[in-house]
Amino acid sequence: MNNRLSSNQLYGLLLLSLTLGLTLLLNRPVAAQGNQPPQVEQALDPNLPLCAPDAYPSAGDCLPLGPSQRITAMAQRGIVYPLLPIQAYKPDISYQLAPATYLKVSNDAIPMYASLDAAIARSASQYLKAGRKYLSIVQRVERDDGIYYNLENGLWLEAGEARASCCIRSGRFQGLLFRHNPRNSLGWIVDVGQVRSGPGRTFPKRSELPPETVVQIYDHQEADNTTWYMIGLNQWVERRYIRELQIRPTPPEGVTNGRWIEVNLYEQTLAVYEDGRILFATLIASGIAPMYTRPGLFQIYEKYEQAPMSGSFEADGSDYYYFQDVPYTMYFDDARALHGAYWRTMYGYPQSHGCVNLSIGDAHWLFDWAKVGDWVYVWDPSGQTPTDPDYYKGGGP
Repeated sequence: MNNRLSSNQLYGLLLLSLTLGLTLLLNRPVAAQGNQPPQVEQALDPNLPLCAPDAYPSAGDCLPLGPSQRITAMAQRGIVYPLLPIQAYKPDISYQLAPATYLKVSNDAIPMYASLDAAIARSASQYLKAGRKYLSIVQRVERDDGIYYNLENGLWLEAGEARASCCIRSGRFQGLLFRHNPRNSLGWIVDVGQVRSGPGRTFPKRSELPPETVVQIYDHQEADNTTWYMIGLNQWVERRYIRELQIRPTPPEGVTNGRWIEVNLYEQTLAVYEDGRILFATLIASGIAPMYTRPGLFQIYEKYEQAPMSGSFEADGSDYYYFQDVPYTMYFDDARALHGAYWRTMYGYPQSHGCVNLSIGDAHWLFDWAKVGDWVYVWDPSGQTPTDPDYYKGGGP
């Protein structure tokens, strides 16, 4: 009796082992949650050979079972196997260079001097009132009796008196440029993101992602009273760790020139579109309650490469702010503007007095692209931001 297997039998066993192995690998965590993707809907001829592992969107001359069935189901959700890299890139790093050098000073009232000699003599000509203050400087003078800064407005201060912290000369965070519309949504990790093997906190933790990591988003599921985002095979993160860039290339109603900036208040993202194509996207910091950024359709009406911003909202002036030379400012809704925020260290959360804050580099890129008259569409898909026009007065950084 011949116990040796023929070459055809060996090939069949090998193919069966490969099929079973890939099927177990690709199905394990999500299947346990009862969330398997839809099966391939096609008439199958049992006499056909088994398909090689690949996506098969329609019936062909082989049986798309096992790993092919799984890969096809993933393709129907926009997941290409093997996974493709993100087709986006950052703007040139030179955009991050600030147009001025900025100095953070004490929140207390600080003396200001008309000249260097007056500063050395401590003969103050005026005081800059208490509040949050950032100043731009043009000169630094170091002497045995102190360090002196000449400000952009011509006045002087002494570093020790002002408790000055020097210096901000550039930004850090940058958004993404696109050559074509991505096939999937993207997202930014905004905190140390815990990645789990399935959509829920009962699934094992697989890894952590650092803030500002860019990921692709393939699916959403609700669990544990929050939204979970699928960022890879058996990789899920919950809403608190991620902000999604939703690609929306159709112009909002009212846009007449094919150019618009979309601000998503829920996701804290900004996207730039032209003729149905996304050009640029990034994270922002919009107005915090109750000083929301107002939803609606607006147009940029003024642009300034640098502009001062100051004011307060509380009756007692306790929230006074004074920021010199705010870079790349584009006003679109009364006193609300898109602008660089050199004082911000993180994005993806509401933090401003109503303006849309961007990193220096992102504001610079946007300033170069945008024209007076371009549209700004602000919306909140969660519906949590007030839309009554009577609610909104003024606005600020």
